[in-house]
Amino acid sequence: MSRLIVITGAASGIGAAVRQLMEERGDRVLGVDLKGTEVSADLGTAAGRAQAVAEILDASGGVVDGVVTCAGLSNPSPALPPVNYFGTTELVSGLRDALAAAPAPRVVLVGSISATQPVDQALVDALLAGDAEEAARLTEAAIADGRPQQLYPSSKSAVAQWARRTAVAPGWADAGIPINVVSPGVVLSPMTANLIKDPKMKQVMDSAVPMPLHGYSAPEDIARVIGVLLSPEITHVTGQVIYVDGGAEATLRPASHF
Repeated sequence: MSRLIVITGAASGIGAAVRQLMEERGDRVLGVDLKGTEVSADLGTAAGRAQAVAEILDASGGVVDGVVTCAGLSNPSPALPPVNYFGTTELVSGLRDALAAAPAPRVVLVGSISATQPVDQALVDALLAGDAEEAARLTEAAIADGRPQQLYPSSKSAVAQWARRTAVAPGWADAGIPINVVSPGVVLSPMTANLIKDPKMKQVMDSAVPMPLHGYSAPEDIARVIGVLLSPEITHVTGQVIYVDGGAEATLRPASHF
């Protein structure tokens, strides 16, 4: 039976790969991106997120079988935390009732191995508290203080923590809605293309994200794992952060961390 899958960031990278996989399986996809998809919206703004939710609900008739949040920014800017965190959590929350109306709903969020790196804890806390104003202030402070590299891991750490606590909160697991996170290592995508071309940055990435199993991944490698978690046959997995990173997390953390 064909299912309706909502994919943010569907115009490129992992999102486009997930879209292709789902459509090959016979599913209908509602893509969300700045342009070139069924729903054009800026997930970095509250108005854009509300618009996206409204258009999805209208197009879906109030029943959504799956949500995959691939939309995200990696280059440090004030827009990064709103897109990566609120563009994920508010969109998924806005579709909760539509997910609950489906026979086998599934939610998969795209995280990152970077969430294991040092973060701005105050920013993580502000995001988890839903305090957009404080998060914006702390983002500007991190940029001004010369700590822009903390924005991306902070946003992805907050996403993973939100998923783990929300997955078992009332209205989610008890409504049959699993929420899981797929956290890639370095992916060969438009987001990383310029970094990989720079020999110095590539050396930094290889050191920060060692991937002994097969090296850098393609978007399709990540999409296939997401496709498994979207499957109705996967019934009892929720609140999990699954690293699709060629062994980076296992290399960087002690074996006792599991």
